[in-house]
Amino acid sequence: MTEPATLTGVTRPAAKAKNDLAATRLAREWQTMTVMVRIYCRDRHHTVGGVCAECEQFLNYAIGRLERCHFGLEKPTCAKCPVHCYQRERREQVRTIMINAGPRMLWEHPLMSLRHWMDGLRKAPAR
Repeated sequence: MTEPATLTGVTRPAAKAKNDLAATRLAREWQTMTVMVRIYCRDRHHTVGGVCAECEQFLNYAIGRLERCHFGLEKPTCAKCPVHCYQRERREQVRTIMINAGPRMLWEHPLMSLRHWMDGLRKAPAR
């Protein structure tokens, strides 16, 4: 399995509480996002062994959003979430990443794909 990307320069406001990304559910969500971005970057930006600066910037943004998700451990997959915490431009970016990397995930990381699909069956908690 691929380890989560090393993130540098992520600034976190002191006023907002952070979620524990070591928690099983959130760690899996973060790991899935990281792997999908790496697959996308490899296929579209032709990087080897990491991600380009643009994709690294997106991962920094995504971890910030995941850390501040007010659903915490009850977080549904983003597609089922009633709160859209990504900026419109970033939502389009993640859609593009998932359209490209999603089918490849089945072959490259079948268990991770299955778990992500099963997480998608969870109902979103009430706001």
